[in-house]
Amino acid sequence: ILYATDDPDVLVQYYKDDATAFNAQKKGSITNKGILNNQISEVFFQLLESQGIPTHFINRQDDRRMKIRRLRMILLEVVVRNVIAGSLAKRLGKESGQPLPEPVLEYYYKDDALGDPLINEDHIRTLDLATPEQLVQIRDYALRVNKGLKAFLEARGILLVDGKLEFGVDARNQILLADEICPDTCRFWDIKTGRVLDKDRFRQEMGDIEGAYQEVWERIRPG
Repeated sequence: ILYATDDPDVLVQYYKDDATAFNAQKKGSITNKGILNNQISEVFFQLLESQGIPTHFINRQDDRRMKIRRLRMILLEVVVRNVIAGSLAKRLGKESGQPLPEPVLEYYYKDDALGDPLINEDHIRTLDLATPEQLVQIRDYALRVNKGLKAFLEARGILLVDGKLEFGVDARNQILLADEICPDTCRFWDIKTGRVLDKDRFRQEMGDIEGAYQEVWERIRPG
């Protein structure tokens, strides 16, 4: 949930425990998910800022609230994949778990009524979702985010299978990384065992969802 503040360029992002999957066809709640996602996103945003990637993050105010910059969101979900999983396995007819020789970047049109369809750069230009220059910047940022997160997580025994990123434009017309980066938006697997540590546990009724989110936090928490 986003709340306005006294500053027109600043919002407060509130992290809920609600969980949805399959374009909101499945709904539920995960205990303390909002608290964990807020903490996890803070770590990732700070990491990426330190690597020169601008984000909407300002600071984490408490367990569930994060202060962020107000952006005009670009209606794209940018997915970067390192391992075949989920919808990519179905589309390519490949077995889940196969590493990709290099990251695969995909664009999805953010439109609930259409089910967030997969689109290409020609579609993006046709729909006027982003300029060619913005798309070049988005692609560069997305691949840099993937590289930075992948290395950070591998050092902590977690494989970054794939991740969904969103971007927006600030008051100065600069592109910033937005939304959240957490087990809701990424696939995380234990490197040694392959144990799923993300929202697929909710999607696929695997159980111990809270434990998986907590494990991600324990592995990446500062100090």
